[in-house]
Amino acid sequence: MIKKASVWTGIIGALLFILTTIIAGSLYPNYSHTSQFISELYAVDAPNVDKIRYYFYLPSGILFLLFALFSNVSLPKSGLKTLGFLGIGFGYGIGTIVCSIFNCDIDCNPEFINPSLSQIIHNLMGMITYFIVPFSIFAIGIASKKWNNATKFTTLSYIIAGISFAFVLVLNVNLESPFKGLIQRIIEASIQIWIVFCSLQINKNLINK
Repeated sequence: MIKKASVWTGIIGALLFILTTIIAGSLYPNYSHTSQFISELYAVDAPNVDKIRYYFYLPSGILFLLFALFSNVSLPKSGLKTLGFLGIGFGYGIGTIVCSIFNCDIDCNPEFINPSLSQIIHNLMGMITYFIVPFSIFAIGIASKKWNNATKFTTLSYIIAGISFAFVLVLNVNLESPFKGLIQRIIEASIQIWIVFCSLQINKNLINK
């Protein structure tokens, strides 16, 4: 039961996040996935802001949190693995929840002029998320070296951790880049690919205790 829960929370959480980003972007006049942050889709001045953040992004955060908790129970015991999934649950689960509740100011206040408390919390949580999650995936990858049939999972975990962390660094030194939206989506896509792959591995019993 817990194994199935970890599978479906991971897959549905990722699909919900991705589809919400695509659909919300199509409903936002002149929105650019290449040059604008995802957070701008539910900033205070965005179309359908409350529906988008409370009915879609917030539930996806809850699902990511549950995925981390259920997966930690479903996979072989390891202190490093538990630490990694706590990072996923806090960083990507609670992080998405907090950012949904505390959304950006108008246009996400790129100049950070007189930011609201909500904007400050949003930015801080986003920064914490992007620095915690790559290391969490890397830690789980290290732990998985001792599991049966986990070679592909271990390798992918290392690759995803490396890609996501590299683009986090690129994003933070290019916050004004016309490609900042694309850079952020590479980070998000890499993390969600890992979540879906992890879910599928658990579902197929390819990672054994």
